[in-house]
Amino acid sequence: MPFELRPYPHETLRPEGDYLRRAWLQRVYPVARRMGVPITLPAVSPQPHSHLAFEGFQYAKEHGRGNEYNRRVLEAFFVESRDIGDAGVLTKLAGEVGLDEREFGEALRTRKHQEAHRRALRHAYEEAGVTGVPMFVIGEQVLTGLQDRETLEAAIEQEAADQKG
Repeated sequence: MPFELRPYPHETLRPEGDYLRRAWLQRVYPVARRMGVPITLPAVSPQPHSHLAFEGFQYAKEHGRGNEYNRRVLEAFFVESRDIGDAGVLTKLAGEVGLDEREFGEALRTRKHQEAHRRALRHAYEEAGVTGVPMFVIGEQVLTGLQDRETLEAAIEQEAADQKG
């Protein structure tokens, strides 16, 4: 689900800054290595705002390709270091997952899905209480931030036990 830590017009972070480099070195890379996930701190600087990517998700979801689109956008950003704040990049990615590039590009240009994205953000901020990402809700337990596999498995096992008892 869409969530923006630093929505436009707030400034986004720069990958050459200490905060992101330290966070990735200490938390992201070790977990990614253990899980076999190829990921790199994107070099796009400053990091792009994600509202257009999320509006593109609304279009993709409407056309039954939301999961494929999300996977491709995440891979483009976190593996290929592509600028997912650029409408042209997003349009090419949409085409790669079988969406009509012309129609997708027009939807971004006209901001056709802007209100759907705003509703999704309101849900995240106000109704779901999202304060950080990733966020996992397992039964009544809420885990925010990067979690290791063992923590997630323990929470799932506890929830399964609670459901049985």
